[in-house]
Amino acid sequence: MPIVSLPHSRPVAALGIMLAFCVASLQAQQLPLSGGVNPFAMANNTTLAPPINATGAELKNKTVPGSDGQAAAPVSPADVDELALKDESASGEATSAKTDQKSEDAESSDDGEADEDKSDEDDLMERLAKLEEAFADGEKKASKKASDAKKKPALKINGRIHLDYWNFADDSDGIGFFEHQDAGDDNFGTDPEDRLFFRRIRLKFEGDLFETMTYRMQIDFNTPESGEMKDMYIGFKELPYLGTLLVGNQKRPMGLDHLNSSRFNIFIERPLVVEAFNEDARRLGITSYNHNEDQSRIWALGVYALENLTRDGKIIGDSMQLSANARLANSPWYDETSGGRGYFHWAVSGMVARPDGDNLPGDTNANEGRFRTRGELRSDSRWIDTGRIAGAEWYETLGLEAMLNVGAFHAAGEFQSNWMQRDDTTVGTGADLNFHGGYFHIAYMLTGEHMPYKRKTGTIDRIKPFENFFCVDKCDGCSGGGLGAWQVALRYSYLDLTDNDIRGGVEKNVTGGLVWYLNPYSSWQFNAVYGDIEDRAPIGGFDSGHFTALGTRFRVDF
Repeated sequence: MPIVSLPHSRPVAALGIMLAFCVASLQAQQLPLSGGVNPFAMANNTTLAPPINATGAELKNKTVPGSDGQAAAPVSPADVDELALKDESASGEATSAKTDQKSEDAESSDDGEADEDKSDEDDLMERLAKLEEAFADGEKKASKKASDAKKKPALKINGRIHLDYWNFADDSDGIGFFEHQDAGDDNFGTDPEDRLFFRRIRLKFEGDLFETMTYRMQIDFNTPESGEMKDMYIGFKELPYLGTLLVGNQKRPMGLDHLNSSRFNIFIERPLVVEAFNEDARRLGITSYNHNEDQSRIWALGVYALENLTRDGKIIGDSMQLSANARLANSPWYDETSGGRGYFHWAVSGMVARPDGDNLPGDTNANEGRFRTRGELRSDSRWIDTGRIAGAEWYETLGLEAMLNVGAFHAAGEFQSNWMQRDDTTVGTGADLNFHGGYFHIAYMLTGEHMPYKRKTGTIDRIKPFENFFCVDKCDGCSGGGLGAWQVALRYSYLDLTDNDIRGGVEKNVTGGLVWYLNPYSSWQFNAVYGDIEDRAPIGGFDSGHFTALGTRFRVDF
């Protein structure tokens, strides 16, 4: 067999050439293939023609039919190489065509996606523009509504209900005479009786008149026969230097516990000294309230009538008894980062008053030179009382107050001293007088809340329980509920209304308190008060006595 050099080094091409030469040699020597059958022969002795798209390697194993229908000569190596090259070229062109087609398809797809993305973006921008337009319209309408609201008076209605019960668990003989003082009364000298009553039933109407005026009307309906006027004033806001100016019946700025709202006070009744030197708190007058920028310093200054017009709303007489009051408060520490859980407050307040101590029997004006109070509970009479002091010409009251809050712990105290000058030309008069008193209390929130502080007024604010009290039925016979907030407190009070010839009495009280805050607007208070009175002007032969009283209050405001 002749040796033929391989024109290609690729193994497949070489194998094809070798097989082609082997077939050609066998045909030349007329040697049959295995089995004596030509694998390319058909039943009619013709050979299969290679397919049009046959590869060079396939051609090496096949023959091409001649023009006479006989078996053709074997394919030469050169022909195989030429066919292989054509095959590779055609394959390359096909691949290139497919690649070009894919590229065109990809470009077409990218263009389609880009168009789709652009359409989505345009749609989004259109929707955003509509939202911005709607928002602008809403702001415009809200601004117009607020502007229109300022052009007419506003009205807000509030109220409070305080339901009290007091039980006089124990008292000595003298307390009965201090309670029932009238010798002509059948109850003269009898012990105080337990009582259930509405301490306060108030409705309040307040609001703004245009942008710089304000008003308030507050009536207490705890007296069935007639309403009792409380706050009743009009005011001007944002005045230069004066700040807010109120004209009408209002609280005089004297005494922290009196300025605190009864909605928020820890104990059921206010301390002895606060009630004695600023009885009922409210008077007809004019007051200016203002503060610095961060409200750390506040001040109030006013002039008031001494007579109390709460019940009849009028003052009749030719002698105008007046007082001038002022209060300066400062909160040098207020922890804003904790929401006011820590703060320190101090204040000084003062009052200069001119009562009508030289009035004669039959005068219309009653002498307002008088100091008295109940025993930090609700009784018919005021158990310590100076009476109307004859010759009272002037008196001055100085008050100091402080308050500290650290988390759930709260402490506060006040001291007040009163100096009275008497006219020695008045019948029954005597030397000048000095009365004084104070209190101190501590409180702790068992559930972790804190006593809020309102810097703008220098007073305490509303306690908000972490969890409101509730108890409701749930499915499957289960129940759910919350505990509310719990606070314990202890207070010591002292008041001395006895000096020289005036024997109003000296009282010392200790009060324990428990407050259950059901939610921010309702609470249940419990107080136990132990008190001791001595050095009082005798009634029925008694100048002293002691008592124990238990009280509770359910309060709601809205």
